[in-house]
Amino acid sequence: MSVTDSIGRMEEFPVLGERGAGERGVVEERRERKKRQTREALVRAALELFDVKGYEHTAVREITDAVDVSERTFFRYFANKEDLAVSFARDWTDAMIAALAGRPAGEEPLAAMRAAFRESLLTLAVDEGTGAGAPTYLLVTRLIDSTPSLLAQHLRYVHDRDEEIVGLLAAREGVDPAVDPRPRVLAAVFGGLIFLATRAWRTEGSTTAEQMLAAFDRYADEFTPALFGHWGAGAV
Repeated sequence: MSVTDSIGRMEEFPVLGERGAGERGVVEERRERKKRQTREALVRAALELFDVKGYEHTAVREITDAVDVSERTFFRYFANKEDLAVSFARDWTDAMIAALAGRPAGEEPLAAMRAAFRESLLTLAVDEGTGAGAPTYLLVTRLIDSTPSLLAQHLRYVHDRDEEIVGLLAAREGVDPAVDPRPRVLAAVFGGLIFLATRAWRTEGSTTAEQMLAAFDRYADEFTPALFGHWGAGAV
């Protein structure tokens, strides 16, 4: 065999290796996609059952039956019903933090927070308008607001994750949150604006992400006027 032939044979092996790696990548991607679909199906089925039957009166078995998977499969994804019910809040917070971390450094803190909020909400609203019933975030909001144990856990979770947002805001502005209260003040105020907007969104019978963002903008736009000056129509 000539040197040229040997080189040719050697060059064939990387191609085979690449093909094998590519096939493994496809299989892994398919597996991860299947896992995401199963998790999303469990969340969706659970929320719909909670909405109809009530959180306390829905069993894990009923959720798994709706998705046609075993209870063992359920517990691969969630520790219990409560863990599932607040999973959307975790996903939203993760998306919000990731979006904030990706905002341009030149944006002012409040502008960056508003942009990250919009991006994260729209990211999680992809099931909107699919004909699959009420949007997931509407079902989650109803559920948490109507279930004291879930509301308490949700508030605790949000409080704990606030530190990550505070850290990101401080790093963006080059300040130390241990001595500069502004990152913590903005994070707290922003959480309050989201709470007010969510309440208005629900009570007004809204169902879309854009309506939620519009409700948030109404409150956020009044933040500065609410802090400075008089509010009366005749005030000078």
